Amino acid sequence: MKTLATLLFFSLTLPGSRFATPTPAPVTTAKVQQQPHKGGTWYFADSGHAVYCLGPVVMVPNVQGGLQRVATFCQGDKTMVPLKD
Repeated sequence: MKTLATLLFFSLTLPGSRFATPTPAPVTTAKVQQQPHKGGTWYFADSGHAVYCLGPVVMVPNVQGGLQRVATFCQGDKTMVPLKD
């Protein structure tokens, strides 16, 4: 038993006999560059989604003969987006 304990002690104290800790894998994070806002405003669209528009809100005639509020020059090449009232 003493021989086993002595052998274990010496195996741990010899150089190079330590358990190697695994090196952590390099973390690659792709940074998504967001374009800065250019002074627009977030609106709640009629479809239920939030839209970011740069232009003013205007009233346009709709098919039923009334007026509908729309935001102009919105993100994603949308010229006009109907707004929820």
